[in-house]
Amino acid sequence: MKLINIGFGSMVAANRVLAIIAPDSAPIKRVIQESRDRGMLIDASFGRKTKAVILMDTDHVILSAIPPETIHARWMDKQETEAEEEEN
Repeated sequence: MKLINIGFGSMVAANRVLAIIAPDSAPIKRVIQESRDRGMLIDASFGRKTKAVILMDTDHVILSAIPPETIHARWMDKQETEAEEEEN
């Protein structure tokens, strides 16, 4: 299982991520509130401003203080490293 660092020592399973989204739009704010009401929200922002919302295939919603672009870059670095290991 490959993990992606989402900041402050928190990791998520890379193969379970459906989307990484900015939290600014009203529909995403509704998704966050609905998941909070259902008990499926995980706040990994540690009290900082939420910059990314990660939607998981388990129906969990994870909040991160790391921007979506940074999380994506970490994910892509992980995939490039895996591809290099497979070649060797």
